[in-house]
Amino acid sequence: MDRQTALPTSPPAETGGRRPRRAWRWLAGLLVAAILLVGGARLALSWLNPLGEETIDRSGPVLLQSMQNLSRFEAATGNFQVVVDLEKDARFLPDAIKGSRTLFVGAGNVDAYVDFSSLPKDAITVSADRKTVTVRLPHAQLEKPNLDNKRSYVFAQQRGIFDRISDLLSSSPENQQELYVLAERKIGEAAAASDLRNRADQNTKAMLEGMLKSLGFTTVVITYGAEP
Repeated sequence: MDRQTALPTSPPAETGGRRPRRAWRWLAGLLVAAILLVGGARLALSWLNPLGEETIDRSGPVLLQSMQNLSRFEAATGNFQVVVDLEKDARFLPDAIKGSRTLFVGAGNVDAYVDFSSLPKDAITVSADRKTVTVRLPHAQLEKPNLDNKRSYVFAQQRGIFDRISDLLSSSPENQQELYVLAERKIGEAAAASDLRNRADQNTKAMLEGMLKSLGFTTVVITYGAEP
């Protein structure tokens, strides 16, 4: 009886579920390789740029030092801008050797307010029929100028050789405190000469008239003369 030779059988065909698994594994491997490549590139760039700076904020927590109640009405705000031209010259040296000139743009606002905290007891009087109320107010005052750091900047600057060397050796070569103080003073003077306080008086009067009439008074009289 002849011996039958068994024919080799072909391996079973892969099921449809294994191919997607291999595809997902291949994509995952590719993603991991991309992440490692990007991380390695950043690490290499950091080593190639040893002088690169890193900003670390180690500031302490903000401490509340005091609180106080406000009894005033912010009635108007004026926005101002000034160009400060500050020049410093040496008496016997040319500007190229010793001297500086700086153009500084200062921008900020000044608030006008009416203080109600120190009104006398007779500042408000009501008629017998309770239809008329008279309020005696102090005139508006001006707050100190508030310079906006984001809109204030050095526009141009010229310095002599000695001044440049001094700035390099100084611990704070970009100290602009004098420019800010001068800009604040000029803005404060401009606010005092403007119509800002008069506008604040008018706005305060309109606010009180609307509020008191909503309480039932038909006549509201606003006078000035109370000392804050």
